[in-house]
Amino acid sequence: MKIETEITEKLTRAFTPAHLEVHNESYMHNVPEGAESHFKVVVVSELFSDQRLIQRHRAVNSTLADELAGEVHALAIHTYSPQEWQAQTQAPDSPACRGGDVNAS
Repeated sequence: MKIETEITEKLTRAFTPAHLEVHNESYMHNVPEGAESHFKVVVVSELFSDQRLIQRHRAVNSTLADELAGEVHALAIHTYSPQEWQAQTQAPDSPACRGGDVNAS
């Protein structure tokens, strides 16, 4: 839970989100139990109101550069302005893992 906490704290400081979700989706992948390697983040911030999607994603990637250079293998990023989030209210589900069955022996 250490990496998940760091991600939450960094995104909160950087974007002052109106809504933030950080999901550890490592359990959906062929990784050891308790791993913190695959995450999905949903960030709703006024800072995104005048930004294109690529700018938003670059900002999140930059904020989490240390985590991405370390143990985080995959990061699904969903960014919205508050106005966009009102219409959306939910980020898309992550796809099934294509790297193997987590239950395979």
